[in-house]
Amino acid sequence: MSAKHEIRFLRSGRGKAQCPPDPNYPNGVRVSMAREGEEFCDVALPYPAPECGMWEVSCTECHSETLISAAGRADDPISVRLRCKAVIQ
Repeated sequence: MSAKHEIRFLRSGRGKAQCPPDPNYPNGVRVSMAREGEEFCDVALPYPAPECGMWEVSCTECHSETLISAAGRADDPISVRLRCKAVIQ
């Protein structure tokens, strides 16, 4: 995580995941919110999540933000490619 990104975990209230992780992603997944050719930042996420919920990721410079679901399993997201709003507008 860089100094310009804020990451916060929002608990869903469901607690721990009730179903097994996807065996195709034993080391997590990389999520991209950016389209081909767009400016972006790669933001590492705490892995795995503590339980079912969402990661709220925001940039203090361009104010781009997103929510990414997680379940506290091996197939949780390990990073997000956050698109830069400064160059979109």
